[in-house]
Amino acid sequence: MLHAVIMAGGSGTRFWPESRRLMPKQLLQLAGDSTMIQSTAARLGGTIPADRQWVLTNEVLVDAIGKQLPGVPGPQILGEPFKRDTAPCIGLAAVSIAHGDPDAILLVLPSDHVIADAAAFGRAIQAGEKLIQQDPTRIVTFGIKPTYPAESFGYIQRGDVIAGSDVDAFDVQRFREKPDRQTATEYLAGGDFYWNSGIFLWRADTILSAMKKNVPEMHARIETIGAAIGRDDFDAVLRKEFEAINGKSIDYAVMEGYPNVAVVEAPFDWDDVGSWQAIARLHPSDEHGNTVVGNHVAIDTTGCIIRTRPDHTVTTIDVDGLIIVQTEDATLVAPKHAEERVREIVKRLEADSRQELL
Repeated sequence: MLHAVIMAGGSGTRFWPESRRLMPKQLLQLAGDSTMIQSTAARLGGTIPADRQWVLTNEVLVDAIGKQLPGVPGPQILGEPFKRDTAPCIGLAAVSIAHGDPDAILLVLPSDHVIADAAAFGRAIQAGEKLIQQDPTRIVTFGIKPTYPAESFGYIQRGDVIAGSDVDAFDVQRFREKPDRQTATEYLAGGDFYWNSGIFLWRADTILSAMKKNVPEMHARIETIGAAIGRDDFDAVLRKEFEAINGKSIDYAVMEGYPNVAVVEAPFDWDDVGSWQAIARLHPSDEHGNTVVGNHVAIDTTGCIIRTRPDHTVTTIDVDGLIIVQTEDATLVAPKHAEERVREIVKRLEADSRQELL
């Protein structure tokens, strides 16, 4: 059966001051009336019902996610005791799901993407599932047709077309890490590169076999955790083994060296909502290029992103290209071009032991 694995362990530091340790990006309403993780689960509903949705997250977020996703069975919201990157996260999900469904196919996806067309998304997932049914050792990923030379995404170069697919699908020639501007421009001009969406399909036994070959020490600890499922000592085993894992991303651990990967050209619009500038893509702007979510009074203000609490008004005079985010206990003001430095603020607050702001 097809199961969904929603990865929801990120801390979302680039969305400070709204994002905090106990309220990270995936639990915020950044696009529409639902939180990011609620939108992800709802998008899956037409293809994978809630009783086959699994969430992997930080253990301190399990209760909060359970409240936001009441349809997902509690035991399927798995709390990772330590942050160990995506490969251990996916391995834990695979052994947990395979314990009850040895033939499971897993759709693995982040919790914080915006995909507008749920129907097109569902059709792409079903087409990817057929590719795996044709070849159970195949791994499927989803590529986003690039629209500009992005330096913040990994890339996938496509190879030969795969015949018989319901959507455009190709063998993967190679994966490429985040490029510099010139290289990204060359990728865009070449026409055979996609942005790596970070959305994958594979059989649980396929990904575990690949991990056994490529990261055997990690795999052994994941298998030890899997063997403890249902036992009274499961929590203790999970904590001990997970702490000892040398974390790696799934891209480094498996994807870049796996010989049988297909890429489906995504037939849906996609936004990874990676920073505050995504708000300008997700909400309309006024005639001066300002994107405002909340209350704002402006004089000679252009190209700004402003997000406020409903009971608070921000006023601006003669400014351009700012990000202004106001919360109950903190306010961020930064030029758009410096948005990556928001994480430096979080590190400074950590160094100053300002726990109330983290």
